[in-house]
Amino acid sequence: KNLQTLNEENAALRKTLTEVKSCSNKNLTCPEIPKVNINGPCACDEGWDEHGGKCYYFSTNKSSWTESRDECRAKGGDLVKIDNWCEQIFLRTRLNGKMENFDDMFWIGLTDAVEEGRWLWLDGSPLNTSLSFWADHEPDNWTHENPDGEHCVRLGEEEGEEPLKTWYDKFCKAPNKSICEKWVKTD
Repeated sequence: KNLQTLNEENAALRKTLTEVKSCSNKNLTCPEIPKVNINGPCACDEGWDEHGGKCYYFSTNKSSWTESRDECRAKGGDLVKIDNWCEQIFLRTRLNGKMENFDDMFWIGLTDAVEEGRWLWLDGSPLNTSLSFWADHEPDNWTHENPDGEHCVRLGEEEGEEPLKTWYDKFCKAPNKSICEKWVKTD
C-alpha cells in the first residue's frame, strides 16, 4: 500500500513538473524560502507539512467555510492564502490521494462575501488577478444549490487545458475539507 501511494505521488509530481515546464514562457519564479531558526528536525507541529517557511494542515473534516476557518484558527493558523505559483504547485501536489472524487475539495481563505466579484484574502488583501488559478468558467456564482450564490473558494482537481487551474467558488455553508496555514515556529 505504501509503495502504491509513493508511486501515485511520484506520478503526480512528474505530471506537475511537466506542467510547470510547459508554463516556462510565463517567466515564473519562486520566492526565496525564508531561513528559519529551529530547534529540532521540523519547525511545524505534528501533522503539519512544512513548505516555504510555512506550515500546512490538510483537514479531512468536512465543514462549512466559516467552521473550517474556526478550526484553523483554533490550531493557531487560518485558511491558506496562496501567494505564488510555487505554493499553488505544492498544495495541488499534496492534495493527490486526499480527494476521493472530483467534488471532494478543500476550502482556502478567499471570498467575495463582502462585495460580489471582489475577491479578498482573509488578511484583507485583494486577489492578484495575474496570480489566480480559477478553473475554466470559474468563478460562476452558481445559484442552483443556494440562491445566495457562491462566495467562498475551494481548491480541487485541475479542469481545462491550463495546468494548476484548480479554484472553484462554492456556497460557503457547503461541507468541504480545508487547508490551514501558519508560519513555521521560530525560536
